[in-house]
Amino acid sequence: MSDAALLVMDVQRAIVDRFPDADYLPRLRSAIDGARTAGVPVIYVVVGFRPGHPDVSRRNKTFAALSQTGAFAEGDAGARIHPDVAPLPGEVVVTKKRVSAFAGSDLDVVLRAGEIRHLVLTGIATSGVVLSTLRQAADLDFGLTVLADGCLDGDPEVHRVLTEKVFPRQADVVSVEEWVKTLGG
Repeated sequence: MSDAALLVMDVQRAIVDRFPDADYLPRLRSAIDGARTAGVPVIYVVVGFRPGHPDVSRRNKTFAALSQTGAFAEGDAGARIHPDVAPLPGEVVVTKKRVSAFAGSDLDVVLRAGEIRHLVLTGIATSGVVLSTLRQAADLDFGLTVLADGCLDGDPEVHRVLTEKVFPRQADVVSVEEWVKTLGG
């Protein structure tokens, strides 16, 4: 899988805190450790904005409220990647400006430079960054795997429908444990 990369998306303190699942970070950590051991690049994707949020339109229902709170602006402690799954020195962190990991980021440039053709998706939320990134990546002709239990959503039924019915149309959907086993770990 030398042409693959593991994407760890929106696993930032303020986001993780909204999803009380004590098993999530250890499970995600095992995917990250498995990727590192197998030589699969781990790429982190975070949402972030300039101070004052000039890059957020008030017409954007998802992000407009952040302008009032200052959330996810440079220097916001809640915008940091959760320390339980933090990147190692030298691992790429991509900052996006919208829901998809590709929107407003240089992710495509990083992937092309690394000759990555297959993406393994994880993150919070299944119905947000994972869905949007999967759709865009499929349209860009990437091979795709979704680690179903490497994703979280506020609505378990939405998560189930996406991982069992929607995502399999464009991606292989497996558990973290199944994927790590394919790496030889």
